[in-house]
Amino acid sequence: MTDSLILRIDQGLELQLLNGGHADELYELTDKNRDYLRLWLPWLDSNKYLQNTIDYIDNCQKLYTQNLSIQLCISYKCKIAGVVGFQRIDWLNRSTSIGYWLGEFYQGNGLITKSCRNLINYGFSSLGLNRIEIRCAVENVKSQAIPNRLGFKREGAIREAEWLYDHYVDHIIYGMLKSDWDLS
Repeated sequence: MTDSLILRIDQGLELQLLNGGHADELYELTDKNRDYLRLWLPWLDSNKYLQNTIDYIDNCQKLYTQNLSIQLCISYKCKIAGVVGFQRIDWLNRSTSIGYWLGEFYQGNGLITKSCRNLINYGFSSLGLNRIEIRCAVENVKSQAIPNRLGFKREGAIREAEWLYDHYVDHIIYGMLKSDWDLS
């Protein structure tokens, strides 16, 4: 893996490996969208200050250099719109899961679908992965639209899979195998 990973998707949209240069803009996006993101993301309370975002990026870079994870900012028209990435890569089983989030202002432009499609292509063709999962809260219909749109198979559900501030949420698991994915 390279330290300057950039996946160009189309004019105005690319994925860039998270680095320290993204910290201010990423923190600002998070802070402006705090209430919106809080509906489905459990980490907002632990990201209250710019230093928290810097620490997050440092950890992402560490995991990347250890070949365990890839976190990319979604750059849309030269602005950070969100984050997408492979959470933990299981090299023994050649599998991983995708996580993603987008600022509310950027919703409805197909950015997550395009970003995930590009990242999945990269995972299967460049990294040699065999399986990629997407997990979504049962009630998070917008997030479920992504794996459905991309042709993932709904494989089941996990009860009380995630603690979301004051309650557990169940997750639906979607899976895609390299043999089922069209790399074109």
